Order: sequence, then structure tokens, then C-alpha cells
Amino acid sequence: MKVKAMKIDNEVIPRSKKSTKKNKFPTEDESFKLEVAAEIGLLEKVKKCGWDGLSAQESGRLGGIITKRKKDLS
Repeated sequence: MKVKAMKIDNEVIPRSKKSTKKNKFPTEDESFKLEVAAEIGLLEKVKKCGWDGLSAQESGRLGGIITKRKKDLS
């Protein structure tokens, strides 16, 4: 199964294997997710292994921060 990828600043970042998006550019939510991943030090791992390479603990931390920030913006 071929992993789809998106491009950010001329760098290819793999998407999840379950992703069905055909667009090579990140959506607003994906951009926000990448921004948070960079802040907590996971961006290099995502670039290397893709989102599927994150552990459950890392994914949970990322999701928790994203949820909290979205609540604060509302």
C-alpha cells in the first residue's frame, strides 16, 4: 500500500495510511497539527516515519494539546 504524502516548504511529509486525501497540500487542520507537533518536538519523527510512526502516548499528547487549543479559540 502506497502512503500518500503532502508537501510543506518543499518537504514531503507522509500522511496516515488510512488517509484518502488526494490533495498534496495540507488542510488548515493538518497545518495546525504540524505546528503543534513541531512545538512538542515530534515533527522530525513525523517527517521520518509518518503519523503512523508515533506511539499511542505521543499521539494522545498531540491530540490533547490540539483539542485544548481549539477549545480556547472558540
